[in-house]
Amino acid sequence: MELYQHFRKEEEAFIDQVLSWREQVERTYQPKVTDFLDPREQQLVTMLIATKDSDVNLLFNGGHDFAERKRAVLGPFYEDLQQVDAGLTLLEGHYPTKFVDLSHRDVMGACLSLGLKRKILGDIVVGNGRVQLVVASEIAPYVITHLTSIKNTSMRLRERPLNDLAIKQPIWKELETTISSLRLDVIVKEIYRLPRKEATEYIKKLLVKVNYKPVDDVAFTLQAGDILSVRGMGRSKLVEVRGRSKKDKLKVTLARLQ
Repeated sequence: MELYQHFRKEEEAFIDQVLSWREQVERTYQPKVTDFLDPREQQLVTMLIATKDSDVNLLFNGGHDFAERKRAVLGPFYEDLQQVDAGLTLLEGHYPTKFVDLSHRDVMGACLSLGLKRKILGDIVVGNGRVQLVVASEIAPYVITHLTSIKNTSMRLRERPLNDLAIKQPIWKELETTISSLRLDVIVKEIYRLPRKEATEYIKKLLVKVNYKPVDDVAFTLQAGDILSVRGMGRSKLVEVRGRSKKDKLKVTLARLQ
């Protein structure tokens, strides 16, 4: 199918799913609310749904404008999607900072240990003795009942209004540079200022993710819009490929989350 040539092979299953969502809305004239999507998935949904000739409207909702993980709301072109319940519930709990230091990974691990899937969990905010997590409303009662401990610390979660969610606007620091290729090891080396050998080791040890999935191929070719992360070093992205320099190097814009 000609459509697939514009995307990576590993994205084809998700593309099929998005197309089935669109077909469902077109056939039933009923809104469709998806699971939580990461930014790359949101980008793919936008590319496939928000086209000039589409009869399907699209809205993303993660609790606030700067949410990273959001549910997509699809509906007929005449539907006011702002009025469609996106099924978001904010849960909040507190812990004593004097005795324990919790992290995003601790909360995520506790959720996954309950058998919860990442796709029904939105953003998680941890700090200053407070845990906030946005979840799909349909599983909120289960989370409240069963998530009673994180890292051996008692936790009592309560439902809170979404406008109580701590909002932190992401700040990206951009860098314009030239590189020899769009290989993963080359870009990790450039963004994180690492020796090439060290960048390669991180990748081979599955410590590098591209679009939220571990990649162990140092020669993996990146595309504009790809989001990277290196464990312990934060997130970054390939913003734009701007052509070639006079020395035939690729001119790129990179960015790192501050």
